[in-house]
Amino acid sequence: MARVPLRPIGNAREQVCDARTFEEYRETLDGHEQRLADQRAKVHGGWGEKYVERVHKKGKLTARERLAMLADPGTTPLEVGTFVNHGLKFGERGLESPGAGVVTAFAQVEGRWCMVIANDNTVASGSWWPKTPEKIERAQTMALRLRLPTVYLVDCSGLFLPEQSKSFPGATGAGHIFKKNAQLSAAGVPQLAGVFGDCIAGGGYMPIISDRVYMTEQAYMVIAGAALIKGAKSLKITSLDIGGPEVHVHQSRCADVRVPNDEVLIDSLRAELRRLPSSAADYYRGDLGPMDPAFPAHELRGLLPPDHREAYQAEEVLARLCDQSLFWELMPQIGEEMICGVGRIGGLYAGFIINRQGLVDDPEHPGQKRPAGILYRAGIAKIAAFSRACNADGIPLIWLQDIAGFDVGLEAEVQGLLGYGSSLIYTNSTNEVPMFTVLLRKASGAGYYAMSGLPYDPVVQLSTTVSRLSVMEGRTLAIATYNTKLDDDFEIVSEDPAERAEIEKGMSQVAARIEADMDPYVAARQMDTDEIIRLDELRNYLGALVEMSYQGTGYRRIKNPRIWSMHDLELISGGVR
Repeated sequence: MARVPLRPIGNAREQVCDARTFEEYRETLDGHEQRLADQRAKVHGGWGEKYVERVHKKGKLTARERLAMLADPGTTPLEVGTFVNHGLKFGERGLESPGAGVVTAFAQVEGRWCMVIANDNTVASGSWWPKTPEKIERAQTMALRLRLPTVYLVDCSGLFLPEQSKSFPGATGAGHIFKKNAQLSAAGVPQLAGVFGDCIAGGGYMPIISDRVYMTEQAYMVIAGAALIKGAKSLKITSLDIGGPEVHVHQSRCADVRVPNDEVLIDSLRAELRRLPSSAADYYRGDLGPMDPAFPAHELRGLLPPDHREAYQAEEVLARLCDQSLFWELMPQIGEEMICGVGRIGGLYAGFIINRQGLVDDPEHPGQKRPAGILYRAGIAKIAAFSRACNADGIPLIWLQDIAGFDVGLEAEVQGLLGYGSSLIYTNSTNEVPMFTVLLRKASGAGYYAMSGLPYDPVVQLSTTVSRLSVMEGRTLAIATYNTKLDDDFEIVSEDPAERAEIEKGMSQVAARIEADMDPYVAARQMDTDEIIRLDELRNYLGALVEMSYQGTGYRRIKNPRIWSMHDLELISGGVR
């Protein structure tokens, strides 16, 4: 019973997809991923080289230079929230705020995964724009859920005042950052802060609840800067005099240590993190280390059709994510449209749920087929039971979405699909185990919710460059909008040429608008997804997230495989003879 029956899955690329189709898919994806590379470069550049030089002339590093220096050599930080505010312009001058003026990233420091939150000092001196507070709070929430040490690299001139009404008030306004600081502290999550520059108002409050606060010689933390003091009290004094390290390290004790410059501060933060308990991931790996899949992960770029209407074999995706392409599928005889089971990624166990594509057998009508990529009664019950089992066993759960929604119609309602869906939603809403969601291609309707979409609090939701997030497709919504003008075959009823042309134009405009709204950059801009990634980055991201789930100890129960409820589930479902 203790043995986890991992079995080989997948096939060599030549057996799955012919060379011509494979190359066509890759070439199409190249265009999408080149766009991703271009847009990432734009965000990473902040307000441009002029502002980078301005930072360097002050003897300081940029936010991403600090992040790179903080991270362990040879490792690459994994950013989240890169495209918040993407393409938006603010104020009369039409200013942009790349990445909402803040960098949030998972980074390995001294062998421990951390959440790093760094004000981008090349964008309006690191000020907070609309959505900046929400982006910081989202990163803090990820850290809290995974109990990751949190490092603030603070260089913030406070709110971007021309847009203050969009970032100051409200339940998730700037002040909510400090509540998250307090919640992290209450949960015992280590917080460290490095103060590098002008930290005014909220920027001054942000480091204070941290366990250790370091300041460089040119840093200051103030409730109000020198200009405001001069106006309010007619005092001529510098911000450094008001709240520099001489004040806050030696007098107020709001900071702990003063250091000469950015580089020494980064080294000091690394030394602090070295004092923390090491990661428990190796303990949970036991004698097994990470192993590559038997089939290269980069092949996903040519096996996943960019067109969401084309089918593929979901098993081949799992075979290119799981270590050695080994997987234990549970309840395969039930709900064929869904695959759920356990595999290792980076040497650590994780649960996987993925939608099959194409056609599957219809158990309600023997001898007939029905489309997969849809939630039916048995599939819903199956993944709800599996989700509960992962939660009971402490296994992190990965949802790989490619779903068109729920089954609809009289038969579905008679079967109580609403009730089964409610059971799944309840399960996902109350799970305590870390869950991660990936939008592979389509994420439509209530199916997106049921498979742990962002409203159901996965720790992180990732999108690919071809993902499509919407209630329904553009053409379908156009038909619904103009339903009274169409016959049963969705053809325009009117015989009047002018009216027909007007209806056709209106339907085309509705479809085009919905298609544009499904762009993953729109979702990322408004924080409806956490990050857009390349397909060949997926295994790396998931491996890191799973390792983070096992890093901390004492805040959740991770069972050893001898007492997994998975074994009971397999037996009572008829999977063991």
